[in-house]
Amino acid sequence: MIHIRQLTKTYGRVTALDDVTFSAVPGRVTGFLGLNGSGKTTTLRILLGLTRATSGAALINGQPYRDLDSPSRQVGAVLEQGISHPGQTGRDHLVTQALLSGAGRARVEELLSYVGLTAAARTRTAEYSLGMRQRLAMATALLGSPSVLVLDEPGNGLDPSGMAWLRGLLREHASNGGTVLLASHLLAELEQLVDDVVIIADGRVRLTAPLVEVAGGGVPRLRVRGRDPHRLWQAFERVGATVTTDGRHLYVSGLSAEDAGDIALHVRVPVYELVPETPNLEEVFLNLVGGR
Repeated sequence: MIHIRQLTKTYGRVTALDDVTFSAVPGRVTGFLGLNGSGKTTTLRILLGLTRATSGAALINGQPYRDLDSPSRQVGAVLEQGISHPGQTGRDHLVTQALLSGAGRARVEELLSYVGLTAAARTRTAEYSLGMRQRLAMATALLGSPSVLVLDEPGNGLDPSGMAWLRGLLREHASNGGTVLLASHLLAELEQLVDDVVIIADGRVRLTAPLVEVAGGGVPRLRVRGRDPHRLWQAFERVGATVTTDGRHLYVSGLSAEDAGDIALHVRVPVYELVPETPNLEEVFLNLVGGR
């Protein structure tokens, strides 16, 4: 389990993190979202003991990373690509890391197959594509069979089949009781994967909530286009609905699609378009960070 509590990091007069608090729990994938420079990577580096916090705490299974026994058996991390020596083969890299973490050679062969690199195991990593390096980084993170995964943009460089593989891997890890904290800017992909969402902007947490409450969990609005939008607008407002427009469509809150259709029929206005819409993760994110 991951607990971030009142985490603050300053560099001189610059505040990179300001009272950041959130948790990532077993059995769930937590998406950590923010623009470049928002504080995501700084938070993860503090969590993994690579950067010292000014104040606050970042705990894994109740302890700072530096105090964990056999940390590679408790935490697997992917923070950047290119972690392997370019002259090593993929297998040699994993064998070296296995010796350092106490994992056996059998685990190396198992992971090469699991991440789809068996055919490239004897290829020097300098010749690996970006997607192959990401797969190798995931294999390295999994060597110690950790319960906690901390990942920064693990989908970079993966093609659609690679993204599907990654989703399956992380969902399986969470289903087996593991904890996944995943920082990414690929919002459409995250919406298919995460259970919980943490949004950070300018070093401060703006939202932490289950995904179902963030995107698609509320009452949908309706997008309506008809022959006489002014008449429709008046008719919808008469029954208590809230109506806005972009000049082409009416956006109606507080009515079901069935009720809106019945109202349009009652006032004899032909309707050309009547579509329920729910906010998606990207819309919520951009609203919170100012649409930048």
